[in-house]
Amino acid sequence: MRLQPEGRRTATAAQGTGGRHGGGQAARTSTSKRRGSKSTQRARILEGMIAAANQDGYRGASVSAVIRHAGVSRPTFYEYFKDRDDCFRVALTEVQRGLVAQIRQTIGLAAPEQALHSSVESILTFCAEQPSEAYFLMGQPMRAGKRAFGIRDRGLLEIETLIGQGMAHAPPGAASSGLAPRLLVGGIYRLLYPRLRRGQPNLYALAAELRDWCAAYEQPSGQQPWQPAPPNGAVRIQAQEPAPAPPRLVPGRRGRSKSEIAENHRERILHAAAVLAQRKGYEATTIADITRLAGVDGRSFYNAFADKQHAFMALHERGVQQVMNATAQAFFNGKSWPERIWSAGQALTEFLEQNPLITHVGFVEAHAVGPAAIQRVEDSHVAFAIFLQEGYRHPKLREPPPTQLALEAIIASIFETIYQAARATPQPQLTRLLPLLAYTALAPFLGAQEANAFIAQQLKQGARAPRPQRVSL
Repeated sequence: MRLQPEGRRTATAAQGTGGRHGGGQAARTSTSKRRGSKSTQRARILEGMIAAANQDGYRGASVSAVIRHAGVSRPTFYEYFKDRDDCFRVALTEVQRGLVAQIRQTIGLAAPEQALHSSVESILTFCAEQPSEAYFLMGQPMRAGKRAFGIRDRGLLEIETLIGQGMAHAPPGAASSGLAPRLLVGGIYRLLYPRLRRGQPNLYALAAELRDWCAAYEQPSGQQPWQPAPPNGAVRIQAQEPAPAPPRLVPGRRGRSKSEIAENHRERILHAAAVLAQRKGYEATTIADITRLAGVDGRSFYNAFADKQHAFMALHERGVQQVMNATAQAFFNGKSWPERIWSAGQALTEFLEQNPLITHVGFVEAHAVGPAAIQRVEDSHVAFAIFLQEGYRHPKLREPPPTQLALEAIIASIFETIYQAARATPQPQLTRLLPLLAYTALAPFLGAQEANAFIAQQLKQGARAPRPQRVSL
């Protein structure tokens, strides 16, 4: 990767980054070894940002940490960057630019119909050769707020455009993916992120399995990828405003115990935290913001939670439990396994659409809360993968059947799809995504043609009458 010059400043190639990111092998390169090189100060600062963020997360990547890793003075830092966030966004943009350039070159050398597969190989090559930069790109934006989300998501769109441009030159009759490439690539980012954090070696060895997984979604040329159902489609329900905050209880009234008042305060704090996460993002939200919106004082907050992170962890844990309960109950309503997947997907999308605050905290802000929340997200991936296991016993199982890595990729892409919808609007119409999510889950087991036929039949029959379920936070 080359850290690009900006204005009068030039930068030589950055050969990796220093620091560590949770003990992984990828982050053990020391920046001190490069301090005597010909790298410009700007490039060293960007390398220092990558190292600091990988070591301590976005929150820990302060200017002090960055200049310590970079070996430059504070005045030098401010000569090139306005503040920490400016430096972070520039580093993210330039790492992403390097990956996109590598993908563009790889697509240009490959057969046009292999544009998606060659892009996957290029991403894995990037991870193998520049693991610190890859970890920074695939993990840190999700912890850094709305502007970082935007840089990440624009990068996925740019990769999708490159793949589309490559496929445009494919021979007549060439198969194309039934899923938008940005969803597949975003899912692969989510799949690789924990492996990079653990320092898993030889990630390029995953290439064959991930190519086979992508191939499972291929369908005849000219057939359009699954898109959200039209607003008046059978699976559409009316989006609701977020559930209101619990009413205030006045202390001292007859029949109001201290424990009732404390529980009311706790619920109001959780609701306010969820509202502010959607409005401002986790990082920008302060305890003062939460107490002001909740209508409680600081003492009430600290009686309920140790700090902001503790409050958001409680909120995220509750959301995960509610989502899993709604989905698991619906899974057993269907007769066949594909019908059970459809029923679970319908319950999932209905619940998330009716509870947009839970959706935003769980699918957009969770990584920003910290390592414990990230681990809970990864645990929820494992829990949702249980719904897929029965697919291995389906009589029309596709050959070759999906690997365990493919199961991880399916769930990761489903999470990516919901994330992108939740990022787009405060009240995402997630029930429209049901055909797309069902195709994501079913095609690797049944094959694209069989999955398409099943989904078309479900849409033709019409979904069951929805049972919206709004819950309090």
